[in-house]
Amino acid sequence: MLYTVGRSPYQCDFNAIFKLLARGDDILFIQDGVLAGIEGNCYLPTLISCGVTLYVLKEDIEARGLNEQISDKVQVIDYTDFVNLTVKHHQQFAW
Repeated sequence: MLYTVGRSPYQCDFNAIFKLLARGDDILFIQDGVLAGIEGNCYLPTLISCGVTLYVLKEDIEARGLNEQISDKVQVIDYTDFVNLTVKHHQQFAW
């Protein structure tokens, strides 16, 4: 499953997201959701322990000036990679 998170972690119920995740799922942080990819974010350790792959959209981190603050546990991708993720996952959930 591909989860796209477009809301700030401070306005999003990550505890509900944790209950839905399964090993092998992918999460893409977009728009204000990219704040969840910042090094030291309190949700990152739990997300990593769930066995999911974390991505952040390059254009959104650049627009917010966060290039140097994204955790090395989060893969930075572009729109082409975003399309490839949507092709990979038949099921998707926008959060």
